[in-house]
Amino acid sequence: MDTDTQHMERDRSSGPEEGPGEGSRFSRIPGRISTAMSWRRAVSLGAALTVVLLLFSNFVVQPFLIPSGSMQSTLRVGDRVLVNKLAYRFGSAPQRGDVVVFDGTGSFVQETSGGHPFTALLRGAAASLGLAEPAETDFVKRVVGVGGDRVVCCDQRGRLQVNGRSVDEQYLYRGDEPSSVEFDIVVPEGTLWMMGDHRSNSRDSRELLGQPGGGMVPVDMVIGRVDWLGWPLGRLGSLPGTDAFDGVGVPGGAHG
Repeated sequence: MDTDTQHMERDRSSGPEEGPGEGSRFSRIPGRISTAMSWRRAVSLGAALTVVLLLFSNFVVQPFLIPSGSMQSTLRVGDRVLVNKLAYRFGSAPQRGDVVVFDGTGSFVQETSGGHPFTALLRGAAASLGLAEPAETDFVKRVVGVGGDRVVCCDQRGRLQVNGRSVDEQYLYRGDEPSSVEFDIVVPEGTLWMMGDHRSNSRDSRELLGQPGGGMVPVDMVIGRVDWLGWPLGRLGSLPGTDAFDGVGVPGGAHG
């Protein structure tokens, strides 16, 4: 009798037998939920970080991929530079010698109808992060003349003259002359005269002489000033400045 009672008590205390694999299946459910939540957190964090980077790029500093050799040797193809968008936001204006990124729509290129809006949006976002080449309307050049300046090519030694002062452009690509095109222009107020450092490989203001706008870029089309090199790591640092225009005085008056 005691033996039967012990068997009955043992039978009541033991739960139903689990089928093959049932215990392990139920034990995996919390793990799956945890993994899904981790992925959601990662995606949310990634999306938030992308938004922050895009906002920072749009309003403060924008990475810019150099697509051509027009600014060699100062900037090389494939360099990633950091464009300071605050440089001209608080009353400052582009100065002679500044290297700037600008939208050339209406000056360097004609108005164009964009492609598919969604594709343009993705491309614009990638370009804003320095992951893709910039839009075909974006250019990087050096400011050679500002509003009111008279820029002439060239003096007897083949140098540019700005407001009657000859300029020694140490930043020019080795072997290049300041310009193979002669010109004598006065920069209208509110615009800029732009030239690349690799003069023999640069499509710049000189090429647009005689066309509507005359190659002048409106100041309000300047996106920002190139202040730093961000890639490659071996050249990381501030963009070298120039004192080439230090002796240039204020404009001396209009010239036809």
